[in-house]
Amino acid sequence: MSFSDEEVERYARHLVLREIGGPGQQKLKSASVLIVGVGGLGAPASLYLAAAGIGRLGLADPDHVSLSNLQRQIIYATSDMETPKVKAAAAHLASLNPHVVIETHAEPVTGQNAGRILAPYDLVLDGTDDFAARFIVNEACLALGKPLVSGAIGRWTGQVGAFCQPNGPCYRCLTPEIPPDAETCQRVGVMGALAGVIGSMMALEAIKLVTGLKPDLTGRLLIYDALGAEARTVRLHKDPACPACAGAH
Repeated sequence: MSFSDEEVERYARHLVLREIGGPGQQKLKSASVLIVGVGGLGAPASLYLAAAGIGRLGLADPDHVSLSNLQRQIIYATSDMETPKVKAAAAHLASLNPHVVIETHAEPVTGQNAGRILAPYDLVLDGTDDFAARFIVNEACLALGKPLVSGAIGRWTGQVGAFCQPNGPCYRCLTPEIPPDAETCQRVGVMGALAGVIGSMMALEAIKLVTGLKPDLTGRLLIYDALGAEARTVRLHKDPACPACAGAH
């Protein structure tokens, strides 16, 4: 796979980076990534993946841009109000990097359509904001053998991990059931810049998985406390009693 002169200049900082170089950039160009939820996490993740030169980028989200989104969903502008998120995001991403093929899915990912939507992609990023949706994406990734990068934020805290890889945990090894006291950002709030931090980390993990760079976050969960300016990584193990992947892999 060759690069045009314009692409060589565009990706120059990757091409001279020892861990990426030409072979790594070729892997990025040949890769396909689906982002489920183009909101607080999916927005910055999509920008950095498009900028990095992912060859094909899918966006799945049924929502329209609202005024309250603009505090943290930095891919959108005030002029995008009431526009379908995937349409507005695709336009901005195409403007950022015309070499990336953008595909849109203006529908929720459900148990009925998850297989169809996820199947054409090499890697999935989950930026959804409710546990039911995360469970659906996780189970579809397990069924299709797709690696999953999942992020979550609330108030001042965020987390990101890599799941559904051979011999590693799935998302439900971390969260077997929907917590009874689950909070939403709409109710408790979220620091806008935190979405950028965690979304960028998700993009970084996706790039590492595509290019084969180690160590990645498989079997680990990175937790970031923005208010305390502290980060820690905890070890995750495959749960033999997991309701989603027990007996799998």
